[in-house]
Amino acid sequence: MRTTVTLKLILTVAGLVGLGVGIGMVFWPVAFHASAGIVLDGNASLMSEMRASGSAVLGSALVMLSGVFIPRLAFTATLMATVLYISYGIGRLMGMAIDGMPENTIQTIAAAELFIGLVCGAALFRYRSLSK
Repeated sequence: MRTTVTLKLILTVAGLVGLGVGIGMVFWPVAFHASAGIVLDGNASLMSEMRASGSAVLGSALVMLSGVFIPRLAFTATLMATVLYISYGIGRLMGMAIDGMPENTIQTIAAAELFIGLVCGAALFRYRSLSK
């Protein structure tokens, strides 16, 4: 996959967003989720689920950022960013359809996740086809 300044910028933004979210979910899950109006009650099983999801996001973000600096990882990083953000966005849309509308913050987050995922998907398509 050909790496350009635009692709590096896209991966940097996707990676930094994921890094911030992942770190917040792993190290400060109660405060992180409270910022979106979600109350975690300290249940050890629930906290484990939050931290596990955060670790997956954090690991994915590290792969995305690696794609900025290691050209041979650019395709993998872009694919991972596309899948991660689109999956989270679709999951939130499913939640809205099944469970009802969440607070505005969560709706905004869903829109941002879908936007980042679509931008990454477009980059994946564009830069993959240019390298053929």
